[in-house]
Amino acid sequence: MKTYSSGVQALKGISLEIQPGLFGLLGPNGAGKTTLMKVLATLLETDSGSAQMDGVDLITAKAATRKKLGYLPQDFGLYPTLTAAQMLDYFAKLKGVTNKKERRSLVDALLERVNLSAERNRRLGGFSGGMRQRVGIAQALIGNPQLLIVDEPTAGLDPEERSRLHNLLAESAGENTVVLLSTHIVSDVSNLCSNFAVIRGGRILTATSPETALAELEGRIWEATLPREQVAGLKASSKVISTQMAGARTRVRMLSQNGKPAEPFVPVTATLEDHYFIAVNQV
Repeated sequence: MKTYSSGVQALKGISLEIQPGLFGLLGPNGAGKTTLMKVLATLLETDSGSAQMDGVDLITAKAATRKKLGYLPQDFGLYPTLTAAQMLDYFAKLKGVTNKKERRSLVDALLERVNLSAERNRRLGGFSGGMRQRVGIAQALIGNPQLLIVDEPTAGLDPEERSRLHNLLAESAGENTVVLLSTHIVSDVSNLCSNFAVIRGGRILTATSPETALAELEGRIWEATLPREQVAGLKASSKVISTQMAGARTRVRMLSQNGKPAEPFVPVTATLEDHYFIAVNQV
C-alpha cells in the first residue's frame, strides 16, 4: 500500500509472484507503475507490505537490496558534458568499484555490451535518445544485478532503437535474474516477456502469460469496419474493445462470447492489445 501526502492512493494492495526472466508491468500513465518501481528500488517508503527475494525483504533491507539491484528510472539524467566512458566510470565508483584498472575493464565491457564502444569518448549531450537509454542500461548492469528494474525504457524511441533495447533486455534476463519492465507499450510485453501483469488505479487487474491471455480470447474477437454514426450505439449495447478511425469509417473490435455478434463482423486473431483493453476498460 502507498498513499502520497496529497491523499492520492497510488498502490492498493499489490500482490505478485515473479519468476526469473523478463516480467512486464503494463498499464496506462498514472496507473501506479512508477510508484511500484520506486518502492522496489528503495526510493520510496510504503505504508505497509513486503517484497521478498531470496529471503531479503526488498523494502526494509535497503542496503542488501541495493547490492542486488540495477535500476533505470523513467527520467534518467545524464551529465551532458561527460563522455560515455566518464559517466560509466562515475557510476562504477558509486557502486563500490574502487580500483581504477577494474573500472576501466568494466567500462570497456559495458560499452561493448550496449554497442557503444566507438562512442566511448563522445560527450553525452550529443547522444540520441536511444543511445542515452543504452548508457542507462549499461549503468544499471554494473554489479551483475539479480533484480534489474527498467521504467518505460522504450518510450519515445524509433523502431530501430526500440529493437536494440529489446535485445539488451532479453540478454540481461538469466536463470537467476529478474528483469522487471514497466511500460505502457503493449508490443514491449508481447515481444519480450514470458509473464506480465496489467495495472490500473494502483491495482493489479490481471497477471498471466501472453500465451494464456491469447488462448483465453481465441474465437471471441470480432472486427468490422462501420460508418462512424453506428459506433456510438454499438458501444452502448455491445462489448466494444477498441475503435480506430479508417477514413470516413471506423474499425471496431468486439468481444463476443456467443459467436458472431452481428453483420458485418468477422472473426479475427486475438492480440495482447485486446487483452489489455479488456482489462483496463473492464469490457
